[in-house]
Amino acid sequence: QVQLVESGGGLVQAGDSLSLSCAASGRTFSSYVMGWFRQAPGKEREFVARISWGGINTYYADSVKGRFTISRDNAKNTVYLQLNSLKPEDTAVYYCAAFTGGSSVSTKSYGYWGQGTQVTVSS
Repeated sequence: QVQLVESGGGLVQAGDSLSLSCAASGRTFSSYVMGWFRQAPGKEREFVARISWGGINTYYADSVKGRFTISRDNAKNTVYLQLNSLKPEDTAVYYCAAFTGGSSVSTKSYGYWGQGTQVTVSS
């Protein structure tokens, strides 16, 4: 089992950057593929990015490709999401999650979730 706590959200202007962190508890963190999702008001939670257990392989939603970067430090039990060139449409609560099986872009495939951190981008 793993517990996840996100941090780093905030209010920024369009074009700015933010760095999100997700701290995990549990000795098995390094064995999990980790993902970031986001949920805007009135919308379903959507996939943003995921990273393999070793940090070599990454995959991004088309909407964030080239602007966001996912990374991890297994020694610190932490996964990161660097958000650059932010747009108002990036406004959402951002969640990290641990993959437990299935499609790596589906919320149903992630069995452990953090509480989320709010990112608000003003125009």
